[in-house]
Amino acid sequence: MAYLIDTDIIIYSLKGHHKVQEWMLSTQNIPKYISVITYGELIYGARKSKHSERNMATANRIADLFPVIDINKGIIELFGDLKAKLEISGNRIDDMDLLIASTAIYMNFSLVTNNKNHINRIEDLTLEDWDI
Repeated sequence: MAYLIDTDIIIYSLKGHHKVQEWMLSTQNIPKYISVITYGELIYGARKSKHSERNMATANRIADLFPVIDINKGIIELFGDLKAKLEISGNRIDDMDLLIASTAIYMNFSLVTNNKNHINRIEDLTLEDWDI
């Protein structure tokens, strides 16, 4: 299995969080990817920061280290199915988080996130989560 790394884990890693860095090292031989949504969130954060150019370079370096998974028709179809099921059951999830989760399910990746409060309501999603 491979991992899809959520934005929060990337940010923790950039901030030098010990547990995240240990995990990255211990799983260095397992493929890791990011969603194009995560990449967009990193670009957004970089552009609004005080050190935009430096942070843009970091975002681009992350995209070099972790291949970026684009959203395709299958991911969007899964997103639509999941969003409908969740809303019918009264469980709304932010679209960006749901797109990232849909990508992980579609690609058969384990999603690495600390955002477990609502994402764990998604059926068929394999989570690698930490209480950071």
